[in-house]
Amino acid sequence: MLRLLSRVVAASSRLGPRAALPPLPCTLRPAAARGATPEIGGPTRSVWLLCSSASGRGPLGANPRLSGLSCGCGALHTEGDKAFAQFLTDEIKEEKKIQKSSTLPKMSGGWEIGLNGTEAKLVRKVDGEKVAVSFNINNSIPPTMEEEPQEGQKDAENEPEIISTPNFVVEVTKLSNNQSLVFDCHYPEDEVGRGDEDDSDIFAIREVSFQPTAEDDWKDTSYNLNTDSLDWALYDHLMDFLADRGIDNTFADELVELSTALEHQEYIKFLENLNSFIKC
Repeated sequence: MLRLLSRVVAASSRLGPRAALPPLPCTLRPAAARGATPEIGGPTRSVWLLCSSASGRGPLGANPRLSGLSCGCGALHTEGDKAFAQFLTDEIKEEKKIQKSSTLPKMSGGWEIGLNGTEAKLVRKVDGEKVAVSFNINNSIPPTMEEEPQEGQKDAENEPEIISTPNFVVEVTKLSNNQSLVFDCHYPEDEVGRGDEDDSDIFAIREVSFQPTAEDDWKDTSYNLNTDSLDWALYDHLMDFLADRGIDNTFADELVELSTALEHQEYIKFLENLNSFIKC
């Protein structure tokens, strides 16, 4: 896949000193999510270009592919550009084949969805309150090193799924108040994809704060309650508070499905734009 190397670098930064980055094999496959979410398809993104032989590339001036080809636009074109464009054309066709639908899945619970590029916002009003959930799909696919396939196991069977698990922010605003209670939430690595194994929450609260509703930018001077060292009784009440307003495991699962579909949609758009740019 075109984005795999960046995910591997991101993985090493997230793992930190606790683990060393394993050598990158030539049989690269796309990064996978931490587990699998039901009914979410797994796009398979080819990275054969990354594994192809580097022979013949050499110094820039010695590359025979840099002989200019003219299309009338005045930009540089090479044989490498032509091969790149053909690869992108084939890749776009494959990604569209595995795309479940051209429309995004809907969220249950009466949520209104607003999109702005890679940003999404879900809003619902109930009993004098407005609940808004916002997230961004950028950097939302957690990198995971693929295990070596077992003997006799087909590569297709060992192909990991790609799902998007974005951080998301929940704003609960009482319409009679000028403040919002804001929850910074995320999907812990050890919880995503556990399904019905237990009743644990598949998302967690990282921070809680009060922010003014009349200002576009939140104040850095507002107190942020970090939940790392929070009393568990208080934390459970905060989770129940969100669940009462529709932010529960069902919502979290549907959010992953929506984010995954949106990420795949934007990925295809990026490939199409990249193809147009290469072709000029």
